[in-house]
Amino acid sequence: MQRRKFIQQTAWLAGGLILAKQLPASALFGSKKKIKGTVTADGKGIKGVVVSDGYSVVATDSKGKYEFDPHPDAVAVFVSTPAGYEFIHENNIARHYWPLKSNGGKKNLNFELHALPKDDNEHTFIIWADPQVKTAKDVQKMMNESVPDVQKFVAAAGADTLLHGITVGDIVWDELQLFADYDKAVAKMGIPFFQCIGNHDMDYNKGGDENSDDTFQQTYGPTYYSFNRGQAHYIVMDDVRYLGKDREYDGYISQNQLDWLKKDLEFVTKDKLIILCAHIPIHKGIKNNTDLYPILEGRNVHIMSGHTHYHDNVIKDNMYEHNHGTVCGAWWTGPICGDGTPCGYGIYKVKGTELSWHYQSTGQHADHQMKIFTKEENNQKQVLVNIWNHDPAWKTEYAIDGITKGSLEQFEGFDPAAYATLLGPDLPKPRGFAEPKKTDHLFKALVSSDAKEITVTATDRFGKKYVSIQKLTA
Repeated sequence: MQRRKFIQQTAWLAGGLILAKQLPASALFGSKKKIKGTVTADGKGIKGVVVSDGYSVVATDSKGKYEFDPHPDAVAVFVSTPAGYEFIHENNIARHYWPLKSNGGKKNLNFELHALPKDDNEHTFIIWADPQVKTAKDVQKMMNESVPDVQKFVAAAGADTLLHGITVGDIVWDELQLFADYDKAVAKMGIPFFQCIGNHDMDYNKGGDENSDDTFQQTYGPTYYSFNRGQAHYIVMDDVRYLGKDREYDGYISQNQLDWLKKDLEFVTKDKLIILCAHIPIHKGIKNNTDLYPILEGRNVHIMSGHTHYHDNVIKDNMYEHNHGTVCGAWWTGPICGDGTPCGYGIYKVKGTELSWHYQSTGQHADHQMKIFTKEENNQKQVLVNIWNHDPAWKTEYAIDGITKGSLEQFEGFDPAAYATLLGPDLPKPRGFAEPKKTDHLFKALVSSDAKEITVTATDRFGKKYVSIQKLTA
C-alpha cells in the first residue's frame, strides 16, 4: 500500500541491521528553530490532527499546519493517525513518523494521509505477544505455524474488514538482526502492524536506558506514540527501563512518557475507548503504576501486555488488563505456555466504544477455549479443566452422562500438560529453563468411578458458549 517518500530517500536498513545511531533534536536543530509541517489528504490540510515529538503535543490548524519547538531529547516526530484514515506503513510495518536523524535537520515535516474507503467504527485488531525468535529454527516455526494461522484468520475475515495488529514486545530474543525476519512475517500476514519495545528488543551495554532503544527506534520509530481508529484511541508505551548492565532491567514508565500521555489525552474525549499497549504487565510488573492509573481514571481502558509467557486477565477499577499468552509459548518449547495456555494471540473486535475478544490458539478453531484432563483418585474420577481466557464474568457448568451437576470449582494449581512437559531435570527441550506456572484459570470436579462422559460448558462474558465433551475412561 502506501510507501513513505522519506523511506525512499534514506537508508533504513543495511543487511537487515540498522547501523546509524539516532540523534536527538539538539544535534540537528538550533535552539531557535521550530519543527513545522502540514498534515494533508488529497492535497487539502486536515484540521485537528495531533502531532508530537514525544514531548510537545499539538493539533493542526484549519489548514492542517502544525508548529512547535523540538525537545532536545526528541528523536522522532509522529502523527497520531486520526479516525477515518489509513495507517501509514511500509510492507505493513507502521511508519507514522519522521525520524529526525534521517532528515538532516530538515524542519518541514509533512504527513500525507489517505481516507479509508469505509466507516471505521467497527474494526478488528490482533495482539501478538512475544514472538521472541532467537534462532533460525525459531524463525522457521514462526513462519510455518504462527504466520499461516494469522493469514487464515485474515482471509476468513474478508477483504472489507478493517484489520491491524500490535506486537507488545519481545519481537526478538536479543538477536536484533532478526528484526528483519519479523518484518518478513508481518509482510506475509497482510495487515498493518504497530510495534512495542520489550526487554529483549534493547541494545545492551551501550550505557543507560537512554541508549538502549537505539536500534529499535531506528527500525520501528518512537517507543511511545498514539493513533486512532473509529471511536478507539490506541496508546503504545515503553515500560522497560534498562539498568545499564547486560540484561538487567525493571518495569518502569519514565516521567517524560507520563507527561506526554497527559497531553495526548487532552485531545481525547472521555467517552472514547482506550487501548493501552505495553510489554511488561502494568498491574504487577511496573514499579510506578500508581503514577499511571490516575491519568487513566474515569476512562474505559483496556491494557494489552505480554512478557510473562502465561495468560491472565486482571480487572482493576475502570481498567481491564489482558496479559497475553505468547506467540512462542514457552520460548518455542512445545505448543503451550507455562500455564497450559496454547501458543497464540488475542483477537479483538471494536464496535463503537465496545470491545469484545477471544484468545486464538495457533492451529486451532476459534472455539478451542479449554482443555479437559481426568485421573482416578480414591475410587473417584477427578476432572480438571483449563479455561485459559476465563475472567470473573465467565460461567462454568458440567454434566455427567447427560445429567447437569452445576458449576465447576475454581482453584489455583498447575496445568497437567505443562507440569508433564516443562518440569524435571531433563525437561523441557530445547530450553530447559522453561517451567510450569501456577494459574487460577483451572477448574475441577470429582465424579463417580462409573461415570462415562463429561460435558463442560464455559460461557464467556459476551454470552458465547464453548462446549467440550470427553469420555471418562475406566
